Amino acid sequence: MEVDVKIKRYMAPSMRAALDQVRAEQGEDAVILSSRRVKEGIEVIAAVDYDEALMAGAARQYSISLAAAAPPEPPAPPRPEAPAPRAAAPALRPEAQATRQGAPVRAAAQRPASPPPPPPPSVPPSSPAPQRAAPQGRPTAPVLAAVVRPSPAADETRRGFASMQREIKDLRRLLESELAHISWNDKRLREPLRARVLEDLSSMDIAPDVAARLATLAPRRTNVGDASNIPMALLLKALPVVDKLSTVNPGVFALVGPTGAGKTTTIAKLAARWTMRHGSQDLALVSTDAYRIGAREQLMTYARILGASVHSANSGRELARVLEGLKSKKLVLIDTAGMGPRDVRLSEQLAALAQGAKGAEFLLALPAQGEGLALEEIIRAFAQVKPTACIITKLDEAASLGAVISTTLRHKLKIAYLCNGQRVPEDVHAAHQRRVWLVRAAHELTRRAPRPHDDTYYARNFGRATAHA
Repeated sequence: MEVDVKIKRYMAPSMRAALDQVRAEQGEDAVILSSRRVKEGIEVIAAVDYDEALMAGAARQYSISLAAAAPPEPPAPPRPEAPAPRAAAPALRPEAQATRQGAPVRAAAQRPASPPPPPPPSVPPSSPAPQRAAPQGRPTAPVLAAVVRPSPAADETRRGFASMQREIKDLRRLLESELAHISWNDKRLREPLRARVLEDLSSMDIAPDVAARLATLAPRRTNVGDASNIPMALLLKALPVVDKLSTVNPGVFALVGPTGAGKTTTIAKLAARWTMRHGSQDLALVSTDAYRIGAREQLMTYARILGASVHSANSGRELARVLEGLKSKKLVLIDTAGMGPRDVRLSEQLAALAQGAKGAEFLLALPAQGEGLALEEIIRAFAQVKPTACIITKLDEAASLGAVISTTLRHKLKIAYLCNGQRVPEDVHAAHQRRVWLVRAAHELTRRAPRPHDDTYYARNFGRATAHA
């Protein structure tokens, strides 16, 4: 395609001078294609015999031929999108400029100031990907909704799968229960002595984990005619007690424990035992209980009866000063405030005790009537002060001793004293002297209020481990 177009570029200091040059060289039929201000002045591009369609076709053909002849270039890395260029000034309509001189020039009215740029041969990386038009008659949004929204068949499949999972879990539990029963019956036939140990210890309310551990110490066979004492003998041998402690040793002892465990009464019993053997000159009582009403008055009453000195401390620093002044005393007993294991102030109080009584030994008061989970919580709550031993209190109020015995065995917490009443000082006993009495008391409570267990209990607690071994 050949286009005979006369296009020329004009430079002038002003637009009027440029139009004069265009009129002089190309005549009044010239068309202004573009104009812009440059450093030298005004640049004007004008043409004669201009046709817009022919110019656009020639420009496209020219750009395509250049693209085919040029060697391929490697793809450039993606760059951030450049800001849009400033819009070019529209072509001046020279009618307004030329009318002043009396010679109007035909302008390209309703035509673009410059030919449209040819389309690029490839889409640059920064430009958005072209959108494909959806085929006619094919829905787009309804199809997406159908994919996202679960169908009734999928809901039914999901419910069926959940139901199948529940049935499989029920079947597994049933199978495990049957296997545990078979394993327990097999144990009773193969190891009748160990099975009897498990049954007797369970009837004493000993925890299953402790009973299973003690049963492993039982012999498989025995020549003893009456094997009923074997469970008690195993329990007696494993019972942790403080050896050779007939009375309180000299030193500083702090009694800690939950509310209502009988700490103040136990301190009075221990102080009375010391007074009966050594007198009250080297004995001192210290109270840190500032919470319970009448706690210090009760301790002061016991101290007056025994003839011992009594002191008070409300903080860790004050307790340290009091103990510093009591270095000449051989025995110092510290009565602490009783708090529940979940009390938010307990940790703060124990920290103050540990800071104020750095050289003291801590004894934990465990109420015998407590349940297994409650005693476990007490052990964990007061583990902060690392008690060296425990004192089992309120043995006379307990309906079963299996829980407190199981707790001491599980944590290997030695028993220092046993308290079985309110009398001072008669109802406190050294544990190593009354260990046989403690086991017999636990067995006697079982005979008074038996706790029979069925085969399901034994199979669940002692057959399941063997089945999975």
